[in-house]
Amino acid sequence: MKKTNPFRNRDVISIRDFTKQEILDVLKEAERFHKGAVPHEPLKSRMMASCFFESSTRTRLSFESAMQKLGGRVIGFSDAKATSTSKGESLSDTMRIVSNYADVIVLRHFADGAARLAAQVSDKPVINAGDGANQHPTQTLIDLYTIQKTQKKIDEIHIAFVGDLKYGRTVHSLVSALTNFSVRLYFVAPPSLQIPKEPLQEVKARQIKFSQHEKIEEIISRVDVLYMTRIQQERFTDNIEYQRVKGTYRLTPESLKRGKKTLCILHPLPRVTEISPEIDAMPQAHYFQQASYGLYVRQAILSLVLS
Repeated sequence: MKKTNPFRNRDVISIRDFTKQEILDVLKEAERFHKGAVPHEPLKSRMMASCFFESSTRTRLSFESAMQKLGGRVIGFSDAKATSTSKGESLSDTMRIVSNYADVIVLRHFADGAARLAAQVSDKPVINAGDGANQHPTQTLIDLYTIQKTQKKIDEIHIAFVGDLKYGRTVHSLVSALTNFSVRLYFVAPPSLQIPKEPLQEVKARQIKFSQHEKIEEIISRVDVLYMTRIQQERFTDNIEYQRVKGTYRLTPESLKRGKKTLCILHPLPRVTEISPEIDAMPQAHYFQQASYGLYVRQAILSLVLS
Protein backbone atom coordinates (compact mmCIF):
# COMPACT_ATOMS: atom_id res chain seq x y z
CA MET A 1 0.00 0.00 0.00
CA LYS A 2 1.38 3.41 -0.99
CA LYS A 3 2.30 5.64 1.94
CA THR A 4 0.22 8.80 2.32
CA ASN A 5 2.09 12.11 2.09
CA PRO A 6 1.00 14.23 5.12
CA PHE A 7 2.65 17.34 3.65
CA ARG A 8 0.66 17.47 0.40
CA ASN A 9 -0.99 20.90 -0.10
CA ARG A 10 -0.03 21.80 3.47
CA ASP A 11 0.87 25.29 4.68
CA VAL A 12 4.32 25.66 6.29
CA ILE A 13 3.75 28.54 8.68
CA SER A 14 5.36 27.65 12.00
CA ILE A 15 7.75 24.93 13.10
CA ARG A 16 5.34 24.41 16.01
CA ASP A 17 2.95 22.82 13.50
CA PHE A 18 5.43 19.96 12.94
CA THR A 19 5.79 16.85 15.06
CA LYS A 20 9.24 15.46 15.78
CA GLN A 21 8.65 12.67 13.26
CA GLU A 22 7.58 15.14 10.58
CA ILE A 23 10.74 17.17 11.16
CA LEU A 24 12.85 14.03 10.79
CA ASP A 25 10.91 13.09 7.63
CA VAL A 26 11.76 16.45 6.03
CA LEU A 27 15.43 16.05 6.96
CA LYS A 28 15.42 12.55 5.47
CA GLU A 29 13.92 13.91 2.23
CA ALA A 30 16.53 16.70 2.17
CA GLU A 31 19.26 14.06 2.41
CA ARG A 32 17.80 12.34 -0.66
CA PHE A 33 18.09 15.59 -2.62
CA HIS A 34 21.60 16.14 -1.27
CA LYS A 35 22.60 12.70 -2.58
CA GLY A 36 20.77 13.22 -5.88
CA ALA A 37 18.53 10.20 -5.24
CA VAL A 38 15.32 11.82 -6.57
CA PRO A 39 13.28 11.75 -9.80
CA HIS A 40 14.25 14.18 -12.57
CA GLU A 41 12.19 17.41 -12.50
CA PRO A 42 9.32 16.10 -10.30
CA LEU A 43 7.57 19.50 -10.30
CA LYS A 44 7.58 20.14 -14.04
CA SER A 45 4.68 22.46 -15.01
CA ARG A 46 4.22 23.62 -11.39
CA MET A 47 4.44 27.33 -10.53
CA MET A 48 5.83 28.99 -7.37
CA ALA A 49 5.04 32.58 -6.43
CA SER A 50 8.03 34.17 -4.69
CA CYS A 51 6.53 37.08 -2.72
CA PHE A 52 9.18 38.98 -0.76
CA PHE A 53 7.91 42.12 0.93
CA GLU A 54 11.20 42.25 2.86
CA SER A 55 14.77 42.02 1.53
CA SER A 56 16.45 38.62 1.28
CA THR A 57 19.39 36.97 -0.44
CA ARG A 58 19.74 33.36 0.71
CA THR A 59 16.09 32.52 1.37
CA ARG A 60 14.70 34.00 -1.86
CA LEU A 61 17.42 32.71 -4.17
CA SER A 62 17.54 29.23 -2.63
CA PHE A 63 13.75 28.86 -2.92
CA GLU A 64 13.79 30.04 -6.53
CA SER A 65 16.77 27.83 -7.37
CA ALA A 66 15.13 24.86 -5.64
CA MET A 67 11.91 25.28 -7.62
CA GLN A 68 13.72 25.58 -10.95
CA LYS A 69 15.93 22.57 -10.23
CA LEU A 70 12.73 20.62 -9.54
CA GLY A 71 11.53 21.54 -13.02
CA GLY A 72 9.05 24.16 -11.88
CA ARG A 73 8.74 27.83 -12.74
CA VAL A 74 8.85 30.98 -10.64
CA ILE A 75 6.94 34.27 -10.68
CA GLY A 76 7.00 37.00 -8.07
CA PHE A 77 8.75 40.06 -6.72
CA SER A 78 11.54 41.01 -4.36
CA ASP A 79 10.39 44.53 -3.52
CA ALA A 80 7.01 45.47 -2.04
CA LYS A 81 7.22 48.83 -3.85
CA ALA A 82 6.76 46.95 -7.12
CA THR A 83 3.35 45.64 -6.01
CA SER A 84 -0.10 47.16 -5.54
CA THR A 85 0.47 47.30 -1.79
CA SER A 86 2.23 50.59 -2.58
CA LYS A 87 -1.21 51.78 -3.73
CA GLY A 88 -2.85 50.65 -0.52
CA GLU A 89 -3.87 47.09 -1.41
CA SER A 90 -4.11 44.83 1.64
CA LEU A 91 -1.95 41.74 2.09
CA SER A 92 -5.12 39.62 2.10
CA ASP A 93 -6.18 40.89 -1.31
CA THR A 94 -2.68 40.49 -2.74
CA MET A 95 -2.52 36.87 -1.57
CA ARG A 96 -5.98 36.10 -2.97
CA ILE A 97 -4.85 37.40 -6.36
CA VAL A 98 -1.46 35.66 -6.35
CA SER A 99 -3.06 32.31 -5.47
CA ASN A 100 -4.81 32.41 -8.86
CA TYR A 101 -1.46 32.33 -10.66
CA ALA A 102 0.62 29.79 -8.74
CA ASP A 103 0.51 26.37 -7.12
CA VAL A 104 2.40 27.47 -3.98
CA ILE A 105 3.22 30.84 -2.41
CA VAL A 106 6.52 31.53 -0.65
CA LEU A 107 6.01 34.64 1.48
CA ARG A 108 8.40 36.87 3.40
CA HIS A 109 6.86 39.82 5.22
CA PHE A 110 7.92 42.37 7.81
CA ALA A 111 4.80 41.87 9.98
CA ASP A 112 4.46 39.16 12.63
CA GLY A 113 1.64 36.78 11.69
CA ALA A 114 1.56 37.78 8.01
CA ALA A 115 2.12 34.20 6.81
CA ARG A 116 -0.74 32.85 8.93
CA LEU A 117 -3.05 35.56 7.54
CA ALA A 118 -1.97 34.72 3.97
CA ALA A 119 -2.69 31.03 4.54
CA GLN A 120 -6.18 31.84 5.77
CA VAL A 121 -7.15 33.66 2.57
CA SER A 122 -5.18 31.70 -0.04
CA ASP A 123 -6.54 28.51 -1.57
CA LYS A 124 -2.97 27.43 -2.37
CA PRO A 125 -0.37 26.33 0.20
CA VAL A 126 1.69 29.11 1.77
CA ILE A 127 5.29 28.64 2.93
CA ASN A 128 6.52 31.14 5.50
CA ALA A 129 9.91 32.53 4.47
CA GLY A 130 10.06 34.75 7.58
CA ASP A 131 7.39 36.98 9.11
CA GLY A 132 8.72 39.85 11.21
CA ALA A 133 10.31 38.68 14.46
CA ASN A 134 7.96 35.71 14.60
CA GLN A 135 8.93 32.50 12.74
CA HIS A 136 11.22 31.20 9.98
CA PRO A 137 10.40 27.47 9.78
CA THR A 138 12.38 26.58 6.65
CA GLN A 139 15.54 28.14 8.11
CA THR A 140 14.98 26.03 11.20
CA LEU A 141 14.86 22.87 9.12
CA ILE A 142 18.13 23.94 7.48
CA ASP A 143 19.65 24.54 10.93
CA LEU A 144 18.55 21.10 12.12
CA TYR A 145 19.85 19.46 8.95
CA THR A 146 23.24 21.13 9.49
CA ILE A 147 23.36 20.08 13.14
CA GLN A 148 22.50 16.52 12.16
CA LYS A 149 25.18 16.49 9.44
CA THR A 150 27.94 17.94 11.63
CA GLN A 151 27.10 16.24 14.94
CA LYS A 152 25.67 12.98 13.49
CA LYS A 153 22.66 13.48 15.76
CA ILE A 154 20.36 16.11 17.25
CA ASP A 155 19.55 14.54 20.61
CA GLU A 156 21.98 14.85 23.53
CA ILE A 157 23.82 17.97 22.38
CA HIS A 158 24.48 21.34 24.03
CA ILE A 159 23.49 24.40 21.97
CA ALA A 160 24.15 28.08 22.72
CA PHE A 161 22.26 30.95 21.09
CA VAL A 162 24.18 34.23 21.02
CA GLY A 163 23.14 37.79 20.14
CA ASP A 164 19.67 39.06 19.30
CA LEU A 165 17.40 36.51 20.92
CA LYS A 166 14.49 38.93 21.34
CA TYR A 167 13.86 39.78 17.68
CA GLY A 168 15.61 36.79 16.08
CA ARG A 169 12.89 34.78 14.32
CA THR A 170 15.42 32.08 13.42
CA VAL A 171 16.19 31.67 17.12
CA HIS A 172 12.50 31.49 18.08
CA SER A 173 11.81 28.82 15.45
CA LEU A 174 14.86 26.72 16.24
CA VAL A 175 14.24 26.82 19.98
CA SER A 176 10.66 25.61 19.37
CA ALA A 177 11.90 22.78 17.18
CA LEU A 178 14.57 21.71 19.67
CA THR A 179 11.97 21.20 22.39
CA ASN A 180 11.15 17.98 20.49
CA PHE A 181 14.63 16.67 21.26
CA SER A 182 16.74 15.94 24.32
CA VAL A 183 19.07 18.96 24.36
CA ARG A 184 20.69 21.47 26.73
CA LEU A 185 20.20 25.14 25.80
CA TYR A 186 22.20 28.28 26.69
CA PHE A 187 20.88 31.78 25.91
CA VAL A 188 23.61 34.43 25.66
CA ALA A 189 22.42 38.02 25.19
CA PRO A 190 22.28 41.46 26.79
CA PRO A 191 19.32 41.63 29.23
CA SER A 192 17.34 43.78 26.77
CA LEU A 193 17.70 41.16 24.00
CA GLN A 194 17.18 37.95 25.96
CA ILE A 195 14.88 35.20 24.76
CA PRO A 196 11.18 36.22 25.00
CA LYS A 197 8.64 34.61 27.31
CA GLU A 198 6.77 32.56 24.69
CA PRO A 199 9.65 30.36 23.44
CA LEU A 200 11.02 30.16 26.98
CA GLN A 201 7.64 28.85 28.19
CA GLU A 202 7.86 26.10 25.55
CA VAL A 203 11.30 25.16 26.85
CA LYS A 204 10.02 25.00 30.42
CA ALA A 205 6.88 23.06 29.46
CA ARG A 206 9.00 20.36 27.79
CA GLN A 207 11.38 20.35 30.79
CA ILE A 208 14.38 21.21 28.63
CA LYS A 209 17.39 22.31 30.68
CA PHE A 210 18.50 25.87 29.97
CA SER A 211 20.36 28.84 31.43
CA GLN A 212 20.75 32.53 30.56
CA HIS A 213 24.09 34.34 30.28
CA GLU A 214 25.60 37.64 29.14
CA LYS A 215 29.07 36.47 28.06
CA ILE A 216 30.19 33.83 25.55
CA GLU A 217 33.14 33.01 27.81
CA GLU A 218 30.72 31.59 30.38
CA ILE A 219 29.54 28.79 28.08
CA ILE A 220 32.09 28.30 25.26
CA SER A 221 33.79 25.26 26.81
CA ARG A 222 30.49 23.43 27.32
CA VAL A 223 28.70 23.64 23.97
CA ASP A 224 28.66 21.50 20.84
CA VAL A 225 26.88 24.09 18.68
CA LEU A 226 27.30 27.87 18.85
CA TYR A 227 24.44 29.62 17.03
CA MET A 228 25.49 33.21 16.40
CA THR A 229 23.07 35.96 15.31
CA ARG A 230 23.46 39.60 14.37
CA ILE A 231 21.92 42.48 16.32
CA GLN A 232 19.11 43.43 13.93
CA GLN A 233 19.00 47.19 13.60
CA GLU A 234 15.85 47.07 11.45
CA ARG A 235 13.83 45.55 14.31
CA PHE A 236 14.58 48.35 16.79
CA THR A 237 12.08 51.16 17.27
CA ASP A 238 14.58 53.06 19.44
CA ASN A 239 17.91 53.79 17.74
CA ILE A 240 19.47 54.74 21.09
CA GLU A 241 18.78 51.23 22.35
CA TYR A 242 20.34 49.76 19.20
CA GLN A 243 23.47 51.88 19.61
CA ARG A 244 23.72 50.64 23.19
CA VAL A 245 23.83 46.94 22.24
CA LYS A 246 25.35 46.83 18.74
CA GLY A 247 28.72 45.11 18.61
CA THR A 248 28.17 43.43 21.99
CA TYR A 249 29.52 40.11 20.72
CA ARG A 250 32.42 39.38 18.38
CA LEU A 251 33.67 35.84 17.91
CA THR A 252 37.41 35.64 17.21
CA PRO A 253 39.96 32.79 17.01
CA GLU A 254 40.99 33.78 20.53
CA SER A 255 37.39 33.21 21.70
CA LEU A 256 37.50 29.63 20.48
CA LYS A 257 40.60 28.52 22.38
CA ARG A 258 38.48 27.20 25.24
CA GLY A 259 35.93 25.61 22.90
CA LYS A 260 35.70 21.96 21.89
CA LYS A 261 37.67 20.84 18.85
CA THR A 262 34.39 19.55 17.41
CA LEU A 263 32.53 22.83 18.02
CA CYS A 264 30.12 23.73 15.22
CA ILE A 265 29.55 27.47 14.61
CA LEU A 266 26.29 28.31 12.85
CA HIS A 267 24.79 31.61 11.73
CA PRO A 268 21.57 32.18 9.72
CA LEU A 269 23.34 35.09 7.96
CA PRO A 270 23.84 37.85 7.03
CA ARG A 271 26.57 38.58 9.54
CA VAL A 272 27.94 42.01 10.36
CA THR A 273 30.74 42.06 12.94
CA GLU A 274 29.72 39.21 15.26
CA ILE A 275 32.01 36.63 13.59
CA SER A 276 35.54 37.62 12.62
CA PRO A 277 36.39 36.73 8.97
CA GLU A 278 39.47 34.97 10.36
CA ILE A 279 37.17 32.21 11.62
CA ASP A 280 35.86 31.42 8.12
CA ALA A 281 38.79 29.12 7.33
CA MET A 282 38.64 27.31 10.67
CA PRO A 283 37.13 23.80 10.87
CA GLN A 284 34.54 24.99 13.41
CA ALA A 285 32.96 27.36 10.85
CA HIS A 286 29.91 25.75 9.22
CA TYR A 287 27.72 28.78 8.41
CA PHE A 288 28.44 28.89 4.66
CA GLN A 289 27.90 25.15 4.45
CA GLN A 290 24.69 25.73 6.42
CA ALA A 291 23.55 28.23 3.77
CA SER A 292 24.33 25.77 0.96
CA TYR A 293 22.09 23.16 2.58
CA GLY A 294 19.18 25.57 2.10
CA LEU A 295 18.82 24.36 -1.48
CA TYR A 296 18.29 20.70 -0.51
CA VAL A 297 15.96 21.44 2.40
CA ARG A 298 13.80 23.76 0.31
CA GLN A 299 13.73 21.27 -2.55
CA ALA A 300 12.47 18.73 -0.04
CA ILE A 301 9.76 21.05 1.30
CA LEU A 302 8.51 22.11 -2.15
CA SER A 303 8.53 18.51 -3.35
CA LEU A 304 6.59 17.27 -0.32
CA VAL A 305 4.01 20.09 -0.45
CA LEU A 306 3.42 19.85 -4.22
CA SER A 307 3.96 16.13 -4.89
